[in-house]
Amino acid sequence: MPSRAWVVVALLGAGVPFTAHADIYKCVDGSGHVTYSNIVQAGCQKLNLEPLSTIPPPPKPAVKPAAGARSGQPGFPRVDAGTQKKRDGDRRKILDDELATEERELEEARKALAEQEALRYGSERNYQRFLDRVAPYREAVARHERNIEALKRELANAR
Repeated sequence: MPSRAWVVVALLGAGVPFTAHADIYKCVDGSGHVTYSNIVQAGCQKLNLEPLSTIPPPPKPAVKPAAGARSGQPGFPRVDAGTQKKRDGDRRKILDDELATEERELEEARKALAEQEALRYGSERNYQRFLDRVAPYREAVARHERNIEALKRELANAR
């Protein structure tokens, strides 16, 4: 019977939140060493500490945008129309070159994949071995296709 009483007391106690409170004292000895303690000693001062829940969080520092972060801000470096048009043309040429390179590499990757799919080695009686061997070739084709799509999107957004 006493064990049931302990269970009841434990269950009731678990539902009641307890707050711990202790006085904190700051002590400075003769050589200047500072120690903190919850035991009163001679020459110690009691610290008045507030619970964390009553202390407001420190204010967040205001984030200033970098100088000239937007074109509408004064002091932002402006570029004349001719220079910007040249830059846009250079960008378009670079993207066109990358697109041509990716398309050429896609064709090479497709040829390599077709060659590998046409081969069957004697050790590949298990179909999974064949799939494992061909997987990098398929991944290369998919990667080049994704790159081409991204470059075409970028070209469509270019001025």
